[in-house]
Amino acid sequence: MTSALPDFEPGYAEINEAKIYYEIAGSGTPLILVHGFSLDRRMWDDQFAFLATDYRVIRYDVRGFGNSTDAPVQPYSYLDDLMVLMDHIGIEAAHLVGLSMGGAIVVDFAVEHPERVLSLVPVDAPLGGVEWLTNFGTRMGITARLANQVGMDSALDLWLGDELLEPAMNNPACAPALEEIIRDYTGWHWTSGAKSMSRDTQTSELLNTIVSPTLVIVGEHDLIDFHAMGDVMAEGIAGARKVVIPNVGHMSNMEDPTAFNELLHKFLSTIE
Repeated sequence: MTSALPDFEPGYAEINEAKIYYEIAGSGTPLILVHGFSLDRRMWDDQFAFLATDYRVIRYDVRGFGNSTDAPVQPYSYLDDLMVLMDHIGIEAAHLVGLSMGGAIVVDFAVEHPERVLSLVPVDAPLGGVEWLTNFGTRMGITARLANQVGMDSALDLWLGDELLEPAMNNPACAPALEEIIRDYTGWHWTSGAKSMSRDTQTSELLNTIVSPTLVIVGEHDLIDFHAMGDVMAEGIAGARKVVIPNVGHMSNMEDPTAFNELLHKFLSTIE
């Protein structure tokens, strides 16, 4: 299922010598969607259309993905990019929704800039400071080496066949769109050697500093790592709760957009 896109305003924000592409639709309280690794803003098509009826929705391509350029300045910061993007658009605070890598970005952002966050929704998100229970990190490393030594086609073949994406790739309603988005990934983060900034203290140790209302979402069939990390977030953030969407994996918003949208809308309606 992919909803027709709403009318939107495209734009670029120049941030630390990179151009960050964004799209804005709807009006009302700002809500920002942050995509996962190897993906881009298009993974949010169903949410972009659905949420724009009630919110001013901003989706953007994280540095090095989609229409955004990469990082001539090293090291770069995804958190700085998001903050400057909000300043560029004129947003003081927003609801933040992020999946996977995007979930990690919004959680870290809520730690660093709590005054800019109205609510927080990490979806199938990793969490710094929590040990991985599977060999997912090793598999990611193998994929990156393949990109460097053999080429991106082989690396993306391996990535698309990974256990992480298996439920989505076996779902005919979302697999074609997901594969199209991933096939467009340039692999810059794998091949450039670019480094993003990190803090000395792990995020898991700072969850108690997050003050915004928080909903943690995990797909039932996602890796056990993300369930465990979701539990840590739900327990460590005051007032947070974890909800599992049944019959979906890591790409819960694409695999069952109806269930995802209803859950998100219900949560947001308690904050307004």
